[in-house]
Amino acid sequence: MNLPSRAARALAVAALPLVLAGCGSQDATSAKASAAPAKDPNAGLSTGTQLKKALAPASFFASGFAVDPNGERDSGDTYTPPSTAPAAKPDCTKLGGTAWIAVTGVTGVSFAQNDYVSKNTSEDIGQEIDAYRGTTAAQVLKDVATTAKACSGFTDSQTHSKVKVAAVSTPGLGDDAWTVTLTDSAWQNGSTLIAARVGTNVVSVMSTDGHDNGAATAKKLTQRIVASLNASAKK
Repeated sequence: MNLPSRAARALAVAALPLVLAGCGSQDATSAKASAAPAKDPNAGLSTGTQLKKALAPASFFASGFAVDPNGERDSGDTYTPPSTAPAAKPDCTKLGGTAWIAVTGVTGVSFAQNDYVSKNTSEDIGQEIDAYRGTTAAQVLKDVATTAKACSGFTDSQTHSKVKVAAVSTPGLGDDAWTVTLTDSAWQNGSTLIAARVGTNVVSVMSTDGHDNGAATAKKLTQRIVASLNASAKK
């Protein structure tokens, strides 16, 4: 049997700390990698302050319309925790409000909204933009259709009459859009709601303006906001 020389044994012992040091260096590198900060889930999403700039300005609305201070809100420069689980049973009466998109039960992380009312006719026009994480915005559009079908009719709390609800897919407005029409024999005019997706944002409008259940104004307003969001995305 050939035994290693004393010199060879000495070299082997001397090399051992170097091997251990190499293992320690790898462990330190792995620790640093595992300690890397998590990706910001709100990265790339607009804040309420930014979304507010995409809303249609006062000059868009016809003479006689003025913003309602009580309906003017936004989430500022901060984000809020989202709710991504739709309500098991939607509150259909929310379809009668300016912030009707809340009927889906899914909330975004930022938003901006306001409401314009005619001092001459009391006609109402509401506009809102909500930003959502990931693919939630696309799901919200699906939820609008599902909710409208579930809320085929509901009782108006003021007139105690029956409101009929009809929803149709609407091409040509953003990446995806749905139009919901509310009619009631007790009303002088119906109401049109439109939800349109632009990337991770959902535009929702409501209009009772005009003699067509507010349809023309609702579409024109949606087109205006969609164009603003697309222009901002290109900057």
